[in-house]
Amino acid sequence: MTPLSSNPTVPEDHGPEGNERLTATTGALLLPLFAAEGVTILFLRQLLTWHFFIGLLLIGPVCLKLGSTGYRFFRYYTGAPAYRRKGPPILPLRLLAPLLVASSVAVLATGVALGLLGRDAGPVPVLFLHKASFVCWAGLMTVHVLAYLWRLPRLVGADLRRRSARHGAAGPGGTGVRWTLLALSLAAGLVIALAGTPMVSHWNAH
Repeated sequence: MTPLSSNPTVPEDHGPEGNERLTATTGALLLPLFAAEGVTILFLRQLLTWHFFIGLLLIGPVCLKLGSTGYRFFRYYTGAPAYRRKGPPILPLRLLAPLLVASSVAVLATGVALGLLGRDAGPVPVLFLHKASFVCWAGLMTVHVLAYLWRLPRLVGADLRRRSARHGAAGPGGTGVRWTLLALSLAAGLVIALAGTPMVSHWNAH
């Protein structure tokens, strides 16, 4: 089978190769944010405000990663030739993906709900759902990270070298667009975090 990058009609910066790099770069951004959120869990009483802030900040990059992986899924199963040649992830990771997506959405959604409702969420056990979805997410994410971590240096490094060679100029596609999307997702998360962190006052009031 001819490698995709050898096809002159499909630039390496575009198509499934570009999508893979966007997913990898977003994942590389998420790893330290997840680690920081993990630290706040260990010292939740003292770092509750930071727990909310980082959790809300994650919304932007997580949405970008879900979007990039969802786009690959859509293009592959609608028969796009380049994506069909690239092939799908291995079967265990494909089976894992829907559960990881569902648990990611559940953790973020229940976290936002807790911020809005405070400790007293009425008959819905939101705090329990948040903790349970986090436990599920943590296990699934560990498998996901271990499966893909070894590829991050190559994929992210390739984009960093291309960006440096182009002096950071964002063209109509490729590296510039990927870094712009990454910056926009982080900016969106920051706006959400700055606007939403005062919700923690519902918790501190008790």
